[in-house]
Amino acid sequence: MPETNAMTEDSGNRFQVLCYEQVDRLHRVMEACIPVHGRGNFPTLDIKLKDLVQVVRKRLQKDGIHLRDVRLNGGAASYILGSENNQAYNDLDLIFGLKLTCQNDLQKVKDSVLNSLLDFLPKGVNKEKMSPSSLNEAYVHKMVKIYNDTDRWSLISLSNIRGRNVELKFSDTMKRQFEFSVDSFQIILDSLLTFYEISRAPMTEHFYPTVVAESVYGNFDVALYHLNHKLIATRNPEEIRGGGLLKYCNLLVRSYVPTEDSDIRLLEKYMCSRFFIDFSDIMDQKTKLENYLADHFIGEDQLKHDYLMTLWSVVNESTICLMGHERRQTLELIQQLAHQVLVMQEQKAYSKQMKMFQFDQKQSFLTFDQQKSNLIIDQVYYGPFSYSYPGMDQPQHYYTVYTYDYTSQTTTCPYCDVCSQCV
Repeated sequence: MPETNAMTEDSGNRFQVLCYEQVDRLHRVMEACIPVHGRGNFPTLDIKLKDLVQVVRKRLQKDGIHLRDVRLNGGAASYILGSENNQAYNDLDLIFGLKLTCQNDLQKVKDSVLNSLLDFLPKGVNKEKMSPSSLNEAYVHKMVKIYNDTDRWSLISLSNIRGRNVELKFSDTMKRQFEFSVDSFQIILDSLLTFYEISRAPMTEHFYPTVVAESVYGNFDVALYHLNHKLIATRNPEEIRGGGLLKYCNLLVRSYVPTEDSDIRLLEKYMCSRFFIDFSDIMDQKTKLENYLADHFIGEDQLKHDYLMTLWSVVNESTICLMGHERRQTLELIQQLAHQVLVMQEQKAYSKQMKMFQFDQKQSFLTFDQQKSNLIIDQVYYGPFSYSYPGMDQPQHYYTVYTYDYTSQTTTCPYCDVCSQCV
């Protein structure tokens, strides 16, 4: 088992060559069609990841921007490298390494990406009327630009209503490239892209490109061990925007545990401190939390509630940098969001219950209609009684049950004494 002390993490080989099973998994991710959903009347774009990368790369080169390499990052890279095939991932993160000489290059990058989307519009769409600004409004979910002495990069996220956004990051320099060891993997795609361009033969176990992955956390084997055994490890969380607090709680509710050599209480304090430095205003915290929940918990309402309760516990126990009323504000915000999740769960459960009830009622009437010609009445029901079911404003009133057997010559109706004579 790999050691996880600091010396081992920083030493050792950061790179590893992918085996055929991993390359094949990467190939399937690159070949899969990802819908990029347009707002309003803009059509959905069905894009293969490999086609998007190739088109964007050519556009950037045409616009005079030099590329170092293209990498797959984040959850998709962890899914490809991990030992379990069912590891979930949401966003598809791509990193285009390039040289940004001035802020004007960021605008060139943006225009190149938006113009690349023109190649994926359905036939019949008038591309001449599609300006970069209209494409931006229609297909861009999020856009970030950072340009200073230590960080020069931009991010363009293409929207997907199911949460699987395609995130294109264009990076010259980035002081911090990972939050935790399990999301530190970057798969270098250049050899695979070259294979797509020049090879006419399909990929097989005996014929596939050599693809290399890197762990920017440090030792590749250590990071992979953390991934396969669901361990949480990081360094200097105060360097991460937001402190890695939201991702940390996400890992906790997905059954990850801190490594044995981690001083997790100290790390939690650093995470909380940095989070409240970057998001000091309560409205900024609300926006950040709502966006994170929307992006990372699609269709996972129960897990979303567990996540908020975990976040509340970490903030409650580890926050030391806030005044009392600010701390209470944040904790109340988290509780309100958790309550909203529970209300939505109850509404969905009630709606599902009513749909099932209506379906059962419809099926009952259909069965009755099919069999009514064969019915033989042998009981009569008299008397008032009430009955209600969920969703009714007032209970329905029927009759209390009495039974009269028409085959009996001795039974007397409770309301008269002559019924037996009428048989």
